[in-house]
Amino acid sequence: MSSVHVGTQIEEVAAHYLQQNNLIVLHKNFCCKLGEIDLILRDQNCLVFAEVRYRATDKFGSAAESVTHAKQQKIIRTAQMFIQTRVWAQNLECRFDVLAISGTICLPKIDWIKDAFDA
Repeated sequence: MSSVHVGTQIEEVAAHYLQQNNLIVLHKNFCCKLGEIDLILRDQNCLVFAEVRYRATDKFGSAAESVTHAKQQKIIRTAQMFIQTRVWAQNLECRFDVLAISGTICLPKIDWIKDAFDA
């Protein structure tokens, strides 16, 4: 299975997991010239920008550890662009979550880190 196919499946697993936890998926794979955000969701009055990371093993570090400071800054700038282009989003609180997924697609272990970093 290609890494793109695995990534797509893992993002679907993450979206389904968050929907089961009462979040509403607004956008998947938002792209602009500044970067990409895997999932944009709504959690009551909060806009959630979620980064999905997958590692089959932690041999080269955990999935959560792979969200570096540089990656965080890129996500923040991309989120700012998303908000600037949508009036309805400008008065909502925002948070940045990480879904660190390990194991297999059939039996994933999901570590949902709410408010993983600040803007």
